[in-house]
Amino acid sequence: MPELPEVETVRRGLAPVLEGARFAQVEQRRADLRFPFPERFPQRLTGRRVEGLGRRAKYLMAWLDDGELLAMHLGMSGRFIIERAGQEERGAVLGDYVQEAGQDAKHDHVLFRMSNGALIRYNDARRFGYMALIPRGAVEAHPLFRDLGVEPLGNALSADYLARRAAGRVTSLKAFLLDQRIIAGLGNIYACEALWRARLSPLRPASALAARSGAPTAAARRLAEAIPAVLNEAISAGGSSLRDYRQADGELGYFQHSFAVYGREGEPCPRVDDGAVQRMVQNGRSTFYCARCQK
Repeated sequence: MPELPEVETVRRGLAPVLEGARFAQVEQRRADLRFPFPERFPQRLTGRRVEGLGRRAKYLMAWLDDGELLAMHLGMSGRFIIERAGQEERGAVLGDYVQEAGQDAKHDHVLFRMSNGALIRYNDARRFGYMALIPRGAVEAHPLFRDLGVEPLGNALSADYLARRAAGRVTSLKAFLLDQRIIAGLGNIYACEALWRARLSPLRPASALAARSGAPTAAARRLAEAIPAVLNEAISAGGSSLRDYRQADGELGYFQHSFAVYGREGEPCPRVDDGAVQRMVQNGRSTFYCARCQK
């Protein structure tokens, strides 16, 4: 599943063709994806101008000129394929942004024809993605957003915040980091990488981030630095191309080549000579770590 850096990479690729343009025509080819489409979805979007394209957690957020928000989630295999006016070959690189040339057109479930001539296809073979239209004033209270925690790239994520949320909690650090009510958008890959950078065992209780006084510990300070650092590096590298993921311009992301532990079971730890990357399962997810340097 694309994680925050991958979603941010897609946002940056879509922004030049969405922002400032209107939906000239919207074609909805099925009644639902993971969830049903909003009622009268094509009619409500047609003619609307995109004032801005943002991201919240793993959601793409297109703000429309009528006061509604088009929220889009990629699910496990969702992609946007961008074609320019006059383009003859599906997915051929023409202009700045084209995605996934080889995707089967039978999985194109939504087509956005924009006023600037671009055609944006939403392609989702597994159909775990979804879209919603939400009134601007109701976004924070909407079920998709109301329980989300702080953004890991925002100023709200700090050692003090981590200590406050972790105080007294016996759940593991790994489970704590993946709780979307605490940190929005942080996924399995980058939680593993951040814990390695912070030299923290994924098995330690989350309460290790808070002293008895409630003040942040050294572990909390290291983790508060490691999380945005690994995410920003991944964004700069264009995300991680796990399985079939690609960037919005069709190029593979490269951060997977910089993984310290994720997917590297049995390989030497990059930090210590006598350490090796191990794998275990926590809450149904693979955790990769070095028991030698992560305490």
